[in-house]
Amino acid sequence: MPVINNIKEIRLKKGITQIKMAEDLQVTRQTMNAIEKNKYNPSLELALKILRYFDEPLEKVFILEEGNDG
Repeated sequence: MPVINNIKEIRLKKGITQIKMAEDLQVTRQTMNAIEKNKYNPSLELALKILRYFDEPLEKVFILEEGNDG
């Protein structure tokens, strides 16, 4: 069950650049790019920082995709 995220969509809606967000969260732009493209899951610490940064609930930012068991 992969974890996907809506970080890019939320960031764009709030008018924040990827570079600005990376600087604010003290990570590289490449890290933010990989997270936004679902190539990399952030650490728990970074995930919590992202939630606080956006002031959004967990369910709006991160989604656990449920597989089809049938």
